[in-house]
Amino acid sequence: MVLRFSTQFTRPISFKLPKIPRLSVQDFKLKEQPPGYIVGTVNDAYVPPAPNEYHGSYHWTYEKIVTLGMAPLVMAPFVAGVQHPLADAVMGTLMLWHCKAGFESCIIDYIPLRVYGIWHKTAMALLGAGTWLSLYGLYVIETEQNGLCNIIQSLWLA
Repeated sequence: MVLRFSTQFTRPISFKLPKIPRLSVQDFKLKEQPPGYIVGTVNDAYVPPAPNEYHGSYHWTYEKIVTLGMAPLVMAPFVAGVQHPLADAVMGTLMLWHCKAGFESCIIDYIPLRVYGIWHKTAMALLGAGTWLSLYGLYVIETEQNGLCNIIQSLWLA
């Protein structure tokens, strides 16, 4: 058995432009649904969705853990009277994740993909962009000001 090693460390560069999807007016219309969204007959076997750790019961468990973790982090600066930057950053990140998960649940419930198609994808993309913009805003608050706890404390005492 002879092993041969390649001495070529580079690949040819592809100058292809990314595929831009062609959209028509039909893509923006709502998809027709059967009455009551009853598909098939009574005798058809149920096909469950593939398990995914980011959706379903796991999703609810993550939300509960984050919510329980936020409770002491919100109260700690007021009770102890001391503000720690690390606790402040963790609280801001958990609060942002909590808000994103809540808005994502609203989009999934009220703008379902099977009915609204491209509008669902647009709403999810806007949520993702808003989340990243909010994360940058949290970074600015943490670095240039006294942090999120100080803002909450000033609003509480106002």
